[in-house]
Amino acid sequence: QVQLVESGGGLVQSGGSLRLSCQASRNILGLFNMGWFRQRPGGQRELAATIAEDGTTNYADSVKGRFTISRETGKTTVHLQMSSLKPEDTAVYYCSLVVVNDGEYYWGPGTQVTVSS
Repeated sequence: QVQLVESGGGLVQSGGSLRLSCQASRNILGLFNMGWFRQRPGGQRELAATIAEDGTTNYADSVKGRFTISRETGKTTVHLQMSSLKPEDTAVYYCSLVVVNDGEYYWGPGTQVTVSS
């Protein structure tokens, strides 16, 4: 079993920045992709950004140009640098890890990000 632990959430003013981090409890054998999803108040969980084993990134249109996802080589750690934050970015952000070979999906418990106007 793999546990993911997020950190870095909090309260920030509109236009500000936050950096989220996520680390898995153990190393993963084989290829794996990591990402960040978010659930805004009253909404469904949605993609924010993902990063593949080879570094390929994918972003939701709503965060492109403002968020940057990165992962540490050789480690099960992923970061999300969020800049120019808007009140509509307020959400619980969830870290995800998917093992490519078997499709096993893991989720973190979530970290709250609140952007005040």
